[in-house]
Order: sequence, then structure tokens, then C-alpha cells
Amino acid sequence: MTFKLELLSEIHISSSGKIIMACPFHQTVAALNPAILSLDWLLGTWKSDEHGEGCFPTINPFRYTETLHFSHEGQPVIHFMFNAFHAESKKPLHRECGFIRMQPETNKVMFIIAQNSGLVEIEEGELTEKQLNLKTHALARISFAKEPHVQQVSRVFQLRPDGRLEQTVSMTTDNQPLMTQHLHITYCRSS
Repeated sequence: MTFKLELLSEIHISSSGKIIMACPFHQTVAALNPAILSLDWLLGTWKSDEHGEGCFPTINPFRYTETLHFSHEGQPVIHFMFNAFHAESKKPLHRECGFIRMQPETNKVMFIIAQNSGLVEIEEGELTEKQLNLKTHALARISFAKEPHVQQVSRVFQLRPDGRLEQTVSMTTDNQPLMTQHLHITYCRSS
């Protein structure tokens, strides 16, 4: 089997003129593994088409932009990388990367996520047509993680009829035990 391997990265210039390079990722051209065929609608690069909205009872509301990369290498997993930037200052905010797997012959899906904040999650849920509904199955964090600590996460990805991808993230923390929306954003496919 032969396939092409290409190193891609995203470059941003901050308001102070600094060059900021997002984490590089590899994109391959290989046959899509049948185990993840039902997730093919995620593949590619998605960029926020409007500013996303972030809020939570313990923080000031904020706006952000984000780029998502979903790729595969022919294995039964999808690799992803999410890079968020402050809407006004363009400073890097949140980074997530990991893998998506499907339980064979079911609609059950799993995300393994590592975040630049020191949080590692396993989210599990279901795929219903073009919507992923996920929630925390397991969570670990570095010993010196900033408080309050995240306790649960709920994430929904939905491919809308207009072809845009929508993501909503809700969470609970040590001092906010009710599941509360934290992030909402929509994206257009750029490649």
C-alpha cells in the first residue's frame, strides 16, 4: 500500500506581530477504514465562520475562533486536533488532540482527548445520523491543574442541513455541579 504523507500546520500572526504556529498534523491519503465510514462527514479541516461564544458562571464571557482538523491514516480511528484563539487578540487559547473510535457494528463512539490545560478525557456516546452526543466516561488531570477542577463534560457535534458543523460543550466543576453550557461555535469546511 502506498500513500502520501504531508505535514500541515497553521500560522497566525498576533496583534504584537509575533508568529504563532499551531501544532502541525499529518494528513494522509489512504482508504478510509470501514470501521469509521459512518464518521466520514467529520473528515477535513473546519474553521469557525463566526466567533464562538464561551461562558461559565465562574468566568467572564469571551469570544473565540477555532480550527478543527479530522484526519485518518487508514486505521480504524480518526485523529483530531482543535486549536482555539481569542477572537480579538488572536492569542492561542485552548488546544485539544486525540482519537475517535467506533465500537464495531454499533453506533457507539469514543473520543480520547488530551488538552493543553493538563486534562485528559475519555468521552463516550452515540452517533445518530450526523450527530455525536458524548459525555465523560473517565477523566484525569495533572497534579497542579488550575481550580476549580472540571468533573464532567458533555459535547455535541452536529452536521447541520446547511453543511455547517456545530459544537456545543457543557461541563460541571467542583463548584458548579449542574451541567452548564460552556462553549458554542459553528464551522465551515475549508478542506
